[in-house]
Amino acid sequence: MQEEKGIIRANQKIAADTYEMVIQAEMTKAMEPGQFVEIRLPQFSLRRPISIASINEDTFTIVYKVVGDGTEALSHCRIQDELDLFGPAGHGFPIHEEKREVLLIGGGVGVPPLYEVAKRYRDLKAEVKVVLGFNDSDAVFYEEEFQRLGATVCIATMDGSLGCQGTVMDAIFEHSIDTSFVYACGPKPMLAAVEAKYQEGYISHEARMACGMGACMACVCKENKQDGHYRRICKDGPVFQLHEVIV
Repeated sequence: MQEEKGIIRANQKIAADTYEMVIQAEMTKAMEPGQFVEIRLPQFSLRRPISIASINEDTFTIVYKVVGDGTEALSHCRIQDELDLFGPAGHGFPIHEEKREVLLIGGGVGVPPLYEVAKRYRDLKAEVKVVLGFNDSDAVFYEEEFQRLGATVCIATMDGSLGCQGTVMDAIFEHSIDTSFVYACGPKPMLAAVEAKYQEGYISHEARMACGMGACMACVCKENKQDGHYRRICKDGPVFQLHEVIV
């Protein structure tokens, strides 16, 4: 991990309260799918952890939703502005080159880290099925981006305004998707449903973080197999094998 000043190359709204930002930074070369960066804004004491959506040669992309003062300030950043970055942080998604078919399941702001996973598997010529869940059609993003990679994409919205009405699990059932190796990121109820159905793959946990380095112990989760043993989401995760920790 390293600290450096990144340069904003793009910052645009792509869905309701949702923005995509492209940042040029040297740390891009060390990034892996599923990792995150910690961003410090001048008027705030704590950094904001944001997952990495896409990794290119010297730029990376983040997608964030405006949910508070910090992300609101981030949405007003302009092209050529500098950002104080720390990262890349955490353990990301392993890529299994022998897999010929994978299922990616994302909910809301849990969608972005799955995009780089899809890129890696499509580069390997693997079949990629993607199921994305949102509250409504205004919140949907990255459907076309996944499709351009050659992935098969299904959308679920809670109000039925786009795709299947209901959850990602409803969409998986409706489309008879039987792929057994999964990657998932999203809210806890969604992750719990994924763990109840699948045995192989990985999930990425979302959590409030303070230091982002594993020192403060503010983002711990309990291991599934060892009583009283906890894992740090920021340092040991955010990606864990299915059933490795309690959702």
